[in-house]
Amino acid sequence: MDVLGQLFTAATLAVVLMKVAPILLAAIGGAFTQQGNILNIGLEGMMLIGAFTAISVGSASGSALVGVLAAIVAGLALALVYAVATLNLKADFIVVGIGVNLLAAGLSVFLLQVLYGNPGVTPSTSSIALPRIPIGPLASIPVLGPALDNQTALVWVAFLCVPLASFVLYRTRFGVHLRAVGEDEGAAEAAGLSVKRVKFQSILISGVLCGAAGAQLAMATLGTFTAGMTSGRGFIAVAALTFGLARPVRTMVAAFIFGAADAVADQLGIAGFNSNLALMTPYIITIVALVLAGIRFRKIRSAAVPSSTPQIA
Repeated sequence: MDVLGQLFTAATLAVVLMKVAPILLAAIGGAFTQQGNILNIGLEGMMLIGAFTAISVGSASGSALVGVLAAIVAGLALALVYAVATLNLKADFIVVGIGVNLLAAGLSVFLLQVLYGNPGVTPSTSSIALPRIPIGPLASIPVLGPALDNQTALVWVAFLCVPLASFVLYRTRFGVHLRAVGEDEGAAEAAGLSVKRVKFQSILISGVLCGAAGAQLAMATLGTFTAGMTSGRGFIAVAALTFGLARPVRTMVAAFIFGAADAVADQLGIAGFNSNLALMTPYIITIVALVLAGIRFRKIRSAAVPSSTPQIA
């Protein structure tokens, strides 16, 4: 009962919201590319380079806002590399995504060594944190009020991205074109759409959101960067958007599940449970979600392809 009491508190919910935000931002970005029939495995690398840039530029300038903007530019730059390699050079999306992740991991360690003389972490003198936003009298609402109080602006941005993404995907010309390209490239091209341009734009959107996700991850609490600090959250975002069928609201629900699992793992570790088993929790849920999503996609694909019996003339 003591453990359950520690889990179901306003403080735990606040941690859940903080942990959901970067996953949700990256997952919404990946949902845009998935709507265009591109499974963006490079979300992890775009988040990582965004996190490093947010800390390095933010601490150098003394401005969290400048750090966030720099993180978005860095994520956009890596997304541009991904888009050129896949769409212009015709490289495989999965292979390029893995390459982007490796590039971000190696580049961040290299820059840590060059700029700070330490390949593992930025020094305490180079730290910057996002300001917290109080919600005033609303903080007195039981449980929910304290959880929402003093969250960063990027937490609110992450949740605002859900209705915004829904509007863009289902109420704008770009969204209609993107979904048309994802459903049938040949038909979309025959209708006069530029398939490459639409996909290019969706990849750049994912880069922007992943850069913001990296900034939230790095600047929300400690305000420092550690090598490999994304720790698979980009892949968890891929699992969330896959499980949510790349639809914003469903993707948000999936992101909540994974973020809650991460927060619960932290609380279990604090409560004295085996820390290694606790840390495995979000990744076990990720694997289960991907397996279930894979089974669902296989059923959908089987239903979409009509069975044909070969006839002998």
